Amino acid sequence: MNSAPPLPRTFRLIVTGGGTGGHTYPALTAIRTLRARLAAGGGALDVLWIGTEDGLEARVAPAEGIAFTTVATGKIRRSSNPLKMVSPANVRDMARVPLGVAQARKVVADFKPDVVLATGGYVAVPAGLAARMCRRPLVLHEQTVRLGLANRRLAGSATRIAVSSESSLPLLPESVRDIAVVTGNPIRPEVLTGHPDKAVGALGLHAFDRRLPTVYVTGGAQGAQQINEVVRDTLPWLLERANVIHQCGPANVDGLRHNAAALPAELAARYHLAGFVGPELPDVLALADVVISRSGAGTLAELTALGKPAVFIPLATSAGNEQAHNASHLERSGAAVALLGEVTPDALRAATTPLLTDPAQRAAMSDRARSHGRPDAADRLVDVILSAATPG
Repeated sequence: MNSAPPLPRTFRLIVTGGGTGGHTYPALTAIRTLRARLAAGGGALDVLWIGTEDGLEARVAPAEGIAFTTVATGKIRRSSNPLKMVSPANVRDMARVPLGVAQARKVVADFKPDVVLATGGYVAVPAGLAARMCRRPLVLHEQTVRLGLANRRLAGSATRIAVSSESSLPLLPESVRDIAVVTGNPIRPEVLTGHPDKAVGALGLHAFDRRLPTVYVTGGAQGAQQINEVVRDTLPWLLERANVIHQCGPANVDGLRHNAAALPAELAARYHLAGFVGPELPDVLALADVVISRSGAGTLAELTALGKPAVFIPLATSAGNEQAHNASHLERSGAAVALLGEVTPDALRAATTPLLTDPAQRAAMSDRARSHGRPDAADRLVDVILSAATPG
């Protein structure tokens, strides 16, 4: 992985993927890392992002100064009932795929990329197929334990498949295992640079009892009703044993603040409620001894890189039930706790009690979580991209 080929003066990269942050941010981190690598060698990066007009990537790419274009796409609406898969919406969208492939083929042929990087999401399929038609190297990156639907469709067209976990390798089709490499899931480098005392100052946590562990609760940028409710119903018990930073989503602040108003003053002093945690997130993560959160691929990558003990409450409606697979994968090795199915206050108390009361158990889980982390994932993925551009 460290014997990358000589760097070209200008490297041309097409990136495709997005819809959600799980597909978008690893691609963005890879772009930034590749750009820095090339610049250090006196080269430059010329990059074009193929996405959808309503996906997160449509905002992220232009904000980063990345050229952006769209193609027609078709989204599969999943169902456990195969008959429901043949819905009018699915049939209508699938009819758009040939148009998207034709559009993407023209984009790829005109841009002449050295490599096409696909990070998943339904928009990746037309561009990935176009890469094969135009005989351009295609690198897939999979963030989750199991290949997502788009990457499964593209696996047979790929030059290299970068996966985030060793446990993904035996789950790949046998025909493509020899082109797979474990890189990890790229994370934002700033996540690794947090400092606990900065979180105390930025959020005004001076009433926290630093002799107690600190729990960070998050349901993502918009919050998660399931997590908010179970933490609300467990809050007095939690605050008797820990400080709590609760990122609940902007729309949920008022209701949770009303609930917290009934807390005894001593406990209320150890509770910080926030609608959103922004630039201070690296410092909050550095302060946290335990994290309660969803188990999306990006979250797992960040928490394992930091070695944070975690109680995961997977999003039950995630595509392919991927969040449950992610959480269960870490739980099997003792690197996290996964709460599956109905999550009750009793279940949350049982999961968090050992982590809050036993520093040795917290430390052991931290070590096991860190063993799954790959803080150098972006550099590893860049190695794969560069090597794919130099066959043999």
